[in-house]
Amino acid sequence: MNKSPYEGLSVQYWQAKTLELIDEHPLTPNEIYQLITQVWSEIFLSSITSRGYKIGVDFFPSPQVIGSLLHDLIPLEFAYRYPGIWRRQATKDEKDLVYVPDDSFSIEIKTSSSTRNTYGNRSYAQKSSTGKLGTKTKSGYYLVINFQKLIVSLPNPQINLIRFGWLDRDDWIGQKSQTGQQARLRPEVERYKLLRLPLQTQFF
Repeated sequence: MNKSPYEGLSVQYWQAKTLELIDEHPLTPNEIYQLITQVWSEIFLSSITSRGYKIGVDFFPSPQVIGSLLHDLIPLEFAYRYPGIWRRQATKDEKDLVYVPDDSFSIEIKTSSSTRNTYGNRSYAQKSSTGKLGTKTKSGYYLVINFQKLIVSLPNPQINLIRFGWLDRDDWIGQKSQTGQQARLRPEVERYKLLRLPLQTQFF
């Protein structure tokens, strides 16, 4: 899609449009939610090296490391379930999870140890970033996962929030500082264009 599906819509209609976009997607909200919670639990059940070290028991990786694991394991699991239909990113201009039959349904994955906020790097708010060779489009489907930090006093960290929806490049706001490296979303975008999974009758 070159044109935003929200073009011409006032904020009061965004939630309905997001629900429509989610309904059109080949993955169901329940399957996305189930797979993420499965991957999350298996990260902490798995052992590493011949010593059998366990995350959250023997060592406590940073949120960046846990986020990287989710970025890799979620696409791998979908690729395992649907070989030749879903696959992980292969080039820099692709989304994190690629839908082979139709790239418009590919998904960008964002993770954060923030309770509920969504962040991207500074390039997400730069208008000139689109169209460059080797640069992925910033508009499309997004899967956002917020999780608790791993610390010794919290032996069983949980996922705080799983959201799914559509974001446009213009939804991102860069930091005012020229050296700022982070982009964020406007509150109304977080509220109505990223809906909590599993889908509820009443939205937050």
